[in-house]
Amino acid sequence: MAVRISSLNARRALQTLGRNIKTARIKRRISIKGFAERIGVSESTIMRLEKGDDGVSIGTLAMACLVLGELERVSDFLDPGSDDTGLLMERDALPKRIDGTRKIKSKSGVETKSGTSSEVDDEGVGF
Repeated sequence: MAVRISSLNARRALQTLGRNIKTARIKRRISIKGFAERIGVSESTIMRLEKGDDGVSIGTLAMACLVLGELERVSDFLDPGSDDTGLLMERDALPKRIDGTRKIKSKSGVETKSGTSSEVDDEGVGF
């Protein structure tokens, strides 16, 4: 038994997606019958997909995108590298400061605590 979406916003998003798929199909001059044959589903499934029916499988959506030449949009969906919310949450989880001191060797070979050396290093900070 399929779970029906209770969120009005989610239903509207699926309806918009369905209309976009229909528009893309029509712009490419692909009939419902031809689209269904190329995807491997029935014509009624195509009509349900284009209406934004939440019972249509994600596999059917992926195949529709493949036939329309837009499969990369499915694989790029919520890509971690472009997920702005996720990236902000990761950044917020970073420590605000790092405790502890790091021991470094001066040019003379003597260990000192980071930031306490009286010598100036003309080469900049080393990592």
